[in-house]
Amino acid sequence: MYLVCFSSTKNCCSDYTGLCSSKAATVAYPVSRAAPHDLMWNKRKLIKYKSSTCGVTFHHINTAFVHHLHCDIICVSSTGEAADGRSTITDAEIKAVSETLYSLDSNKASASQLITDTQALVSNSQTNSQADLSSQPLFRYLDEKTLFSRPTYAALLNLLDNYHRMTGTSESFSSQQQAEQDTFLKETISNTKLGTELFTFLHSKGVYASEKEFIQDLKMMWFGLYSRNNNKQDSSGFEHVFAGEIKGGKVSGFHNWIQFYLLEKKGQLNYYSHSFDGAWTNYPDVLGMQFMWDGYFKQVGSAMIGSSPEFDLAIYSLCYIARPGKQCRLSLGGKELKIQTYTWDNSSYGNGKKFVASAYPVTP
Repeated sequence: MYLVCFSSTKNCCSDYTGLCSSKAATVAYPVSRAAPHDLMWNKRKLIKYKSSTCGVTFHHINTAFVHHLHCDIICVSSTGEAADGRSTITDAEIKAVSETLYSLDSNKASASQLITDTQALVSNSQTNSQADLSSQPLFRYLDEKTLFSRPTYAALLNLLDNYHRMTGTSESFSSQQQAEQDTFLKETISNTKLGTELFTFLHSKGVYASEKEFIQDLKMMWFGLYSRNNNKQDSSGFEHVFAGEIKGGKVSGFHNWIQFYLLEKKGQLNYYSHSFDGAWTNYPDVLGMQFMWDGYFKQVGSAMIGSSPEFDLAIYSLCYIARPGKQCRLSLGGKELKIQTYTWDNSSYGNGKKFVASAYPVTP
């Protein structure tokens, strides 16, 4: 996302004319924020140039119509800080805040509360063999009484049964189910030190002006519905990542250990093997798993194991906001973890914002 500074003159930098005027090409440019002056425009001319006087790279948009401001130039900085104070989030800052979030995950499972049995380790070339190489479940023991009584876990559990796993089947939510979404965000973000820390960081970078704005945006990016199949409102970022879906005869998404545990306990999920085990010796850890979900196979399903619901939501949201559609490098306990996010580009919400399409740990 580019950082916007509005100019009532015909250039953002004194050397604009020589660098820009002859190179424009007409393109579509999405509006990424609500403009304070009721800006309206149609087609734009956009080029990229490096300013010697400003010392930053700009994208120039020659607008067709700008209401109230009556100017025809908006400069968009791809580095540095915009006029409204919003600044870019650096890789170093992402690593620093992820370490803080990691240290604040007080609701993660302890070694005595969660015991796993990873069993068969397979190479990357074997992940599609669909061979059950593990005779026992992945999860040997979970202290449900302690963990599931905690507000963030309870809020997640209430959401997981609100979805149809088959894409192409429309999703709809009752007033109670919508309230459960609000409760999940309240418990994970507003009522935890971890969630509050994430908002504080994003607020300090000018991404959100208030916690209310942050929560509203999280609700839309994660719970807003869009269509993956048959033009039905059948999917959302939350369903895809936390609950899992079936598309094209195979498992799609499914990157949450609690959902895995619940389905395995019910006998609906059969753990086959793993192709990746992270470097962490305590929780959260990361696994890349092969499994069958009630007749549908997942070749590599990666997930953080033993993490709290608020940690998963915070880490995925941090990466989606700071590095949408890209790999995001985190530091957890001094060890690097990459998170891959994807944006949903076929529909949008608000002022051109994109829904979460997916988010998951990268397992090489």
